[in-house]
Amino acid sequence: MTTALYHLENRQVFSLTGKDRLTFLQGLITSNVRRISDGGALYAALLTPQGKYLFDFFLYAAADVVYLDCEKDRAAELLRKLMMYKLRAEVEISDETDRLKILSLDSPLEGTLACFQDPRLPALGYRAVVEDLPEDCLSPGKADYDRKRLALGIAEGADDFIIDKSLALEGNMEELHGVDFDKGCYVGQEITARTKHRGKIRRRFVPVTVSGPLPAPDSPVLNREGQEIGILRSGIDKRAMAYVKLEKLDFSQSYTCGQAEVTPWKPDWMKVEEHVDAN
Repeated sequence: MTTALYHLENRQVFSLTGKDRLTFLQGLITSNVRRISDGGALYAALLTPQGKYLFDFFLYAAADVVYLDCEKDRAAELLRKLMMYKLRAEVEISDETDRLKILSLDSPLEGTLACFQDPRLPALGYRAVVEDLPEDCLSPGKADYDRKRLALGIAEGADDFIIDKSLALEGNMEELHGVDFDKGCYVGQEITARTKHRGKIRRRFVPVTVSGPLPAPDSPVLNREGQEIGILRSGIDKRAMAYVKLEKLDFSQSYTCGQAEVTPWKPDWMKVEEHVDAN
């Protein structure tokens, strides 16, 4: 069977080494790094102290190193933030831009530095860290990956999340195994836990299908009375992600966005309360 291989040209890799690498990350990010102390993959976010989104990324633990797979466009900013928190921790963070690449693939691949099932959903396949691109790899492959991601209804990165505004739970990170409520303290943990336990998630990232020309990012999503219920974020072809107010959302209705009609839908994995009064 042929495996689809996509080179994610929009991703960058950092390697973390040193005896404090796991402890350092554990005190910063939303996921429990102890789960990969013997190897494995995590999806996680780094938040502000107020619990707002800054970065989401993947971690792959292999031997004496942790690989961090992040957005290339914001990698320098993430590195500065990690170095700010590093203080005296015995951890070395190295930029592997010129050496390592990230693949998305349907099944495991041999000969990689790390290859793990995507920790969010099995349907997303696998992610791998490689030094050289396989001959049968589609490069660039981000567009094909985004088609798959949006078909599964998954928000990702700054194309969807709004920096210093969105909450991790608004981005469905609990359902996608990106937040651990039993791990203890991390940056933004108090607000995230309070939001969870009070059940006050007023906005969510919800996938939509698009009928008509794909609207530009941040185009307002309007109900039939012309009221704005949210904005569109990333999109490709006839699928997109919208950031919407739950109290105004009705999954049985379509909405206007630019010159198009957008219809929200709820993936099987998503847990979201549907409101009767959606206007």
